Amino acid sequence: MATIDRTKIQAYSKLELLAKQVVEGFITGLHKSPFHGFSVEFAEHRLYNTGESTRHVDWKLLAKTDKLFVKRYEEETNLRCRIVLDTSSSMLFPEKLEKGKQNKLEFSIYAAAALIELLRRQRDAYGLSTFDEKIRFHSEAKSNAAHQRLIFNELEGLLDAEISQKATSAVESLHHIAEMIHKRSLVVIFSDMFDNSEREGDLINALQHLKHNKHEVILFHVVDQSKELDFEFENRPYRFVDMETGEEVKLNPNEVKDEYVKEVKAREKELKLKCGQYGIDYVAADIGKDFNQILLPFLIKRKKMS
Repeated sequence: MATIDRTKIQAYSKLELLAKQVVEGFITGLHKSPFHGFSVEFAEHRLYNTGESTRHVDWKLLAKTDKLFVKRYEEETNLRCRIVLDTSSSMLFPEKLEKGKQNKLEFSIYAAAALIELLRRQRDAYGLSTFDEKIRFHSEAKSNAAHQRLIFNELEGLLDAEISQKATSAVESLHHIAEMIHKRSLVVIFSDMFDNSEREGDLINALQHLKHNKHEVILFHVVDQSKELDFEFENRPYRFVDMETGEEVKLNPNEVKDEYVKEVKAREKELKLKCGQYGIDYVAADIGKDFNQILLPFLIKRKKMS
């Protein structure tokens, strides 16, 4: 039986370990799937160009391969990615979880961590922004180890934080983020796209602002498909509580299910249609499914931008 190197385990946080496992499983599955051959080569070096300085040539690699490679540094990253995370109280749904299940915020945090692991392997730069009523955290986009620890610490803090009745102002926050990103980036948004402000109708304009500033955008619309969209509840009275305002309503789900599903599906269809019109990649991210629904669209988008 192989011994476990505890020093290596301790070097990683639980979130980082999970992200590594998700990405390793994803890459293995990718090579066994119809996408076999899809590029997931994670380069840490580039070929030496004749005439440039030999300062960063990897001489050990030269001895092994008889080829000149230059070590990549932060300023040579292929891509800049901005991960935007909605941390408002509605993202805590469902509040009472079965063992092994996740709420929308936990799902988004784990998915973001997996994306960061993909970006790290590519030597891509990434930054994190979080928001509820306003922007709570906004980092620079970097690709070094210290930056990764900073981001993972922030994400882990969100897993443990008490977030009660935090409203959403997605419109204002996304407009601010669009102005704060100064270099062309791939902007990846995790949000349920609820906005309790009077400007909810302007959500598409906020997304369009990012596109207007020359960013590529993927919106992962984080939902609980069975409860939020299909309204699958038992035929008995329930007390429904708005997680952001605390407002309550008591009713039997069957009394309103048909009308509710009709309204919610129409709203989702409109959001998807508008995203398509403005060149925003829309992905319905169901928290009941695995992370491949996040990783594959991201990887395809990244490949198009390479």
